[in-house]
Amino acid sequence: MARKPARMWRRIERPYTRVEYIDGAPGPRIRMFDMGNTSADFPVMLTLVATEAVQIRDNALESARVMANKYIAKMVGSTNYKFKVRVYPHHVLREHKMAVGAGADRVSQGMRRAFGKPVGRAVQAKPGMKLMSVWVKPEHYEHAKECLRRAAMKLPTPTRIIIEKGSELLKGKV
Repeated sequence: MARKPARMWRRIERPYTRVEYIDGAPGPRIRMFDMGNTSADFPVMLTLVATEAVQIRDNALESARVMANKYIAKMVGSTNYKFKVRVYPHHVLREHKMAVGAGADRVSQGMRRAFGKPVGRAVQAKPGMKLMSVWVKPEHYEHAKECLRRAAMKLPTPTRIIIEKGSELLKGKV
């Protein structure tokens, strides 16, 4: 069966997170949460923040992570930044499988508001929730900002980039 569009799970619903009670709950598709030079200390920290309440599927989060990490590693080098995904997809998404295709018109009505089987995972983001952070040196500030902007394009919510640490070092650049 084809994957249903992500807009089906965009709105916040009651959290369904107790994986120990859910048979067949899929694992999160996000592979790494910390990237770059995790042992170094960088003076400037930029964070991607959600501005609306929304559910972000784990594959959208993984695609944003890959995009941001690939860009920042290419531009500043793998030892000149630290990147962290700050959310975890706890919420298990459910889908009521329906018959589709030729001859399915008689059975396609289905049961309304059925509970469904687990098909994926999502982050339930609230306004102001920090999604991803990048730590860099002041000379790489513009590249870090661009990497978060590119990651934001992969997410289903409007976001903004805030400078959490090191704004005094960027007086002429901000």
